[in-house]
Amino acid sequence: MDQLRALKYFVQVVETGSFTKAATLFSVPPSSLSRRIADLEKSLGATLLKRSTRVVTLTEIGQRYYHQVSDILKSLEITDESVRSYQTTPMGVLNITSTVGFGEQILLPLLDEFSSLYPQITLNVNLSDELSTLARDEVDLAIRGGYAPDERVVAIKLMNNEFIAVASTNYIERFGYPTDALSLQQHHGLYFKTPVGPTPWLCEINGQWQDVSAAPVLISNNGPWLLKKAIAGKGILMMPRWALAHYLHSGELIELSITPTLTITQSPNLGIYLLYQKQRYQVPKLKAAIDFLVARIKSYQLDS
Repeated sequence: MDQLRALKYFVQVVETGSFTKAATLFSVPPSSLSRRIADLEKSLGATLLKRSTRVVTLTEIGQRYYHQVSDILKSLEITDESVRSYQTTPMGVLNITSTVGFGEQILLPLLDEFSSLYPQITLNVNLSDELSTLARDEVDLAIRGGYAPDERVVAIKLMNNEFIAVASTNYIERFGYPTDALSLQQHHGLYFKTPVGPTPWLCEINGQWQDVSAAPVLISNNGPWLLKKAIAGKGILMMPRWALAHYLHSGELIELSITPTLTITQSPNLGIYLLYQKQRYQVPKLKAAIDFLVARIKSYQLDS
């Protein structure tokens, strides 16, 4: 029995839910595919699939076997790709996902430069603040804000992600300068909405964490709109320092020195991370992108 072929047939039947559809993908008769899976079950001494005239489902042991086998086949595919691509010109489709703000402000301009350096790489870029899983979502590189994720991936910290409070001089002239964190509750707040909700304004007072958020006048996941409202004097805004650098330099917004120091989380060391699967680093298109982005973003921080 060709076990590898049988495993591929088995996985495809599970993922398509049909012997006929799986057989079509492999250009073999359904009877031939079914026979190979039956031989696989016989060799294992276990029934992996429940068959009926309309649907194919996994048995309990089949479910466990599928998860283990599909991981093995993905690893083999990655290894084969690495070997075929070893010391060749970077080429092919590169799937990248990034948070929206970082993507628009920093990543996309860098990718314009990257494309000119590697014209045989086709970029497929998705900007979203929703989290994605590298293997499941067929993502080669992911850029996320927060903490190094608890995944079986390599996480390179690209930069700090410190949040600061800002306001326009117009706002301060109208509502006063909030030097005391507790006084923020008498002010107006502009809040960025993440997939888990608006970012709170937190600080530690006498050893206790407190939410000192101002009354919200606007909540949105659109950073440029929030910035426009902050510049117009509509409220106080907390965003990452890198996202505010241009407006601080121009004087359109000023950083507020508030005590105790404001933050959006009780945990320190927020960062922007580049994530990838370790075994794929030697694939030329990935290696080129990883090395380029790490070097250029470090340079970006020095220039900022």
